[in-house]
Amino acid sequence: MGGGSHSQAVEEKTATRGQSEVNRRLKYVSLVVLVFQNASLILSIRYVRTLPGERFFTTSAVVMAEILKVLTCLLIILLQKRLNVKKTVLFLLDAIVYQYKDTLKLSVPSLIYTLQNNLQYIAISNLPAASFQVTYQLKILTTALFSVMMLRKSLSKVQWVSLLLLFAGVAIVQVQQQEGNKEASDGSNQNYMVGLIAVVISCLSSGFAGVYFEKILKGTSASVWVRNVQLGIFGMALGMLGLWWNDGPAVAERGFMFGYTDMVWCVIFNQAFGGLLVAVVVKYADNILKGFATSFSIIVSTVMSIYLFSFHVDLLFTVGAGLVIGAVYMYSLPKAPGGGSSSSSVLPKTSGVDELEAFLPKHNGDGVTPPPSSTAQSNC
Repeated sequence: MGGGSHSQAVEEKTATRGQSEVNRRLKYVSLVVLVFQNASLILSIRYVRTLPGERFFTTSAVVMAEILKVLTCLLIILLQKRLNVKKTVLFLLDAIVYQYKDTLKLSVPSLIYTLQNNLQYIAISNLPAASFQVTYQLKILTTALFSVMMLRKSLSKVQWVSLLLLFAGVAIVQVQQQEGNKEASDGSNQNYMVGLIAVVISCLSSGFAGVYFEKILKGTSASVWVRNVQLGIFGMALGMLGLWWNDGPAVAERGFMFGYTDMVWCVIFNQAFGGLLVAVVVKYADNILKGFATSFSIIVSTVMSIYLFSFHVDLLFTVGAGLVIGAVYMYSLPKAPGGGSSSSSVLPKTSGVDELEAFLPKHNGDGVTPPPSSTAQSNC
């Protein structure tokens, strides 16, 4: 009997070691994918929005991305229920319809994220891709400030210094842009101030929505896929309302998918994919590596902008971007023991579903989440 117990222990240890190796590989693969997803999304939106000729409706693209996210999450939930359609439908009815009060709570962040996705198109259409990527890091500052005000979070001295560096770096980049060192003209109508205002509002909305989301949902046991379905339902409804309000007559005349080229579809799929990628990144990576990934995506988009859009990098932009990258990394550093709440509680939320970072529950094989106390602990 003793020999059997020893053999079982050896097998369990081997299985654990093998699972650890798989998780380690998934961690780095997901981070590499995150880098190129972030950079490619900004560059591809910039590209399709600066092409000559008639453009697609950005409001319809936002709605289509929400539809794809919801369909993907429904498929994942169905797979978790072992392709049992009846069990999946009953589960969704209970989580979304019967617990309607919990679902309604997500209407506010959904509205804000829909607004944010539309603003992202406006900003990238009027700003150089590299400048947008750098300026958009202000979402770290807005998230931190809203966390301090709404959740009474505490920040370490290093984090406060990183926020000051972030503000200084963004300011330097904007001064450089306003002095005239802009992307080479490609014949499209661009308004720099409109783009700047759009990205600032997007950062404010990202910070508020992320903190609000944490305030109402921290400690809940619903899975990230259910939360994405709930967000997507409101996102589609609000997106359709925005489409009717802004482009209703034009869409009625030309069609919902007017101007959809292969490249536009790539942008939509990329935006939807980015909204779900964070689930894998947060599960297998950590905050320090995520900070590296975010910083590196700025470098990638800047380098690619040089070749794709004739973007000119001078000393001011280099200094400003360097400060932003350093600030992102410093802010991602964990606090020393006893230094207050975890830095992960106020990490920034990005395109699409990065807002779900603080609430990703751990699933077992049946897609059932642990009780609220264990979920909250895993977020710390």
